[in-house]
Amino acid sequence: MKVAVFSAKPYDREYLSQVNATRYGLATTDTPQAQGSQALRAELVFHDFPLSVETVPLAVGATAVCVFVNDTLNAPVLKALRQEGVRAILLRCAGYNNVDLEEAERLGFFVANVPSYSPEAVAEFTIALIQTLNRKTHRAFNRVREGNFNLDGLLGRTLCGKTVGIIGTGKIGLSLARILQGFGCKLVAYDPYPTDAFKPYGEYASLDELLPQCDFVSLHCPLTDQTKHIINKQTLAKMKKDAMLVNTSRGGLINTKAVIDALKSHQLGGLALDVYEGESALFYQDHSGQIIEDDELMRLTTFHNVIMCGHQAFFTEEALTEIAESTLKNCEDFIRRVPCKNSLVSNGHLFARRDSVPVRI
Repeated sequence: MKVAVFSAKPYDREYLSQVNATRYGLATTDTPQAQGSQALRAELVFHDFPLSVETVPLAVGATAVCVFVNDTLNAPVLKALRQEGVRAILLRCAGYNNVDLEEAERLGFFVANVPSYSPEAVAEFTIALIQTLNRKTHRAFNRVREGNFNLDGLLGRTLCGKTVGIIGTGKIGLSLARILQGFGCKLVAYDPYPTDAFKPYGEYASLDELLPQCDFVSLHCPLTDQTKHIINKQTLAKMKKDAMLVNTSRGGLINTKAVIDALKSHQLGGLALDVYEGESALFYQDHSGQIIEDDELMRLTTFHNVIMCGHQAFFTEEALTEIAESTLKNCEDFIRRVPCKNSLVSNGHLFARRDSVPVRI
């Protein structure tokens, strides 16, 4: 079976091919004689281009496509894929807001994601962002390289004893809670579906109760119609003045214009982003030789108290291995026609599981 892998980066090729060859014995375009288990017989064909209406022809002859978070799988793309003979969509990420699941179900597609992979990777990166933003180590690094050892402007806060709000207590939120407990932080969480697993770390509160008391707020919820722009002009006004906001989940959780205004008015004390609402046109590509026309993104880069990364919180060796293994296991389930625990559409019903926390974001 041929699988067309879109938005393939060198690390995607490396880890998918490695698992493909050593664990499943699948043929790839690079290793056609791969040895190992013959439970699956498929050929992985890698494409650098993202999936869109224009690039659907690259999937000709493929039974499945393997896609990433910024690939487009709306109704026109899904219809075009079906016309090309594609029957399975393998998401090598947790988030699925870029897939029209209802249309996929109507067309009879098999759709599966990787609901969780190394949540500690994202939680640890969140801590890195919090402390970089708080202790201004990025600014100190640049100063020292220029021979400037002045401490003015580098004053931070001791994390121990501070109140941290965690919005979303899925696997990543819980991993972050465990780490922050070790720092001696007071933890408050908001989640419409509370879990007993959070009880050892802190207390739940409504969003309106959480925001005014927190020194730091970290977002770890999926992007849905209910959570889109959960951070907006109104919720920013309810935050504790000079609090810091961190987002390693989904860019659409934040209204970018509203946070820019909050930074300019000094209502928001700092912002750390690993995701951005308009990232699909920019992230995972080198634009250093081009003029970036996204004015809001460029405005964010001018603030001294804003840190931005290119959606790398997931990016560890362990996570990439788990992603490859889970993606190919989903493929195996499709080939064998057996129930897939990660299926998002099945028997005419949608299965958008609550624990499918978007980490890649």
